[in-house]
Amino acid sequence: MKNPFVFGKVVSGEKFINREAEQKRLMNNISSQINTIIISPRRWGKSSLVMKVAQRLQKNDSKIKFCFIDLFNIRTEEEFYNQFAKELLRISFSKLEERLESAKRFFKQLTPKFQIGIDSSTDFSISFLWDEVKKTPDEILNLPELICNEKQINIMVCLDEFQNIEFFNNPSAFQKKMRAHWQYHKNAVYCLYGSKRHLMTQLFENKSMPFYKFGDVMFLKKIEEEYWVKFITSNFKKTKKLINESIALQIAKDMENHPYFVQQLSYNVWANTEQSCTAKEYRESLDTLLAQQTILFQREVEALTNPQINFLKALCENVAQLSAAETLRKYGLGTSANVNRIKQSLVNKEIIDISSDGIEFLDPLFKLWFSSIYMS
Repeated sequence: MKNPFVFGKVVSGEKFINREAEQKRLMNNISSQINTIIISPRRWGKSSLVMKVAQRLQKNDSKIKFCFIDLFNIRTEEEFYNQFAKELLRISFSKLEERLESAKRFFKQLTPKFQIGIDSSTDFSISFLWDEVKKTPDEILNLPELICNEKQINIMVCLDEFQNIEFFNNPSAFQKKMRAHWQYHKNAVYCLYGSKRHLMTQLFENKSMPFYKFGDVMFLKKIEEEYWVKFITSNFKKTKKLINESIALQIAKDMENHPYFVQQLSYNVWANTEQSCTAKEYRESLDTLLAQQTILFQREVEALTNPQINFLKALCENVAQLSAAETLRKYGLGTSANVNRIKQSLVNKEIIDISSDGIEFLDPLFKLWFSSIYMS
């Protein structure tokens, strides 16, 4: 029987849980032509949320097109323009001939070059002479609106890991070019989302940045425990297995309601359960998962300094005043200024996340492992 829990990929259908308020907000923004910025740590379900909304809207309206572009592996402005143009043409025109003809109409000052693979519907690329694009990127940046106007459709441009534009040469100038064009688009709407909260917040909430006030900023929250309990127990029941609510609640609590890790631990618990999950089977499943991650976690700790490890110890013990004199002395953290440097370093290493709710480990499994090694 197929395991009902999924992690490590975009989830949809029955495997998508709750997010009703976020879905409604995003759908209203799209309908009202409002750009949306979604910010949350990695693996909290941003991509799944946007995909779920895309499926719902496209099911009822054939004139809405979604263009998904992941910037994770895009490290230059030139690569961005090529991928941006390719995906827009791909989702807007189904036939190769249409794409070639549309390129002639839309690119009058630029010289596009196509490379076609065996399956031209998916295996193709487009590139431009970089010297031409540097002088006038207008036709590429305006391409979503140009297509919308010609085909009488609406395009939702969805850019994942948007904070990666900070790796580009002169990212500020690039942002100014994007904002200068996109703010005038009426039929093309933009959804920009990323996983590094501090960078995304800087891009969209700092008054000095080009994308300040570009759209509605959504800080994605974790899914509440009550929804996880219902989700876990119902998935066990559908596959003719049983798990009581107390163990389902323990899964959510141990994984701190983190979508990826709740699904991952539930996957392991389900696989380890024959008929009815017991506390013993749950503990064995969690221990197995921790053991599988041990080498990775050991490498992560080996890259940390002693003050950084001591800071994590303080977090595990729920110390509230991390810069207090007693905390600095007890954990050997040095000065309060050094605490700030430690925090920033651990944020950059994606070990902790800092929000209005406080400081927390990004990986609840790593927190459990770290506590068992250093706090026992």
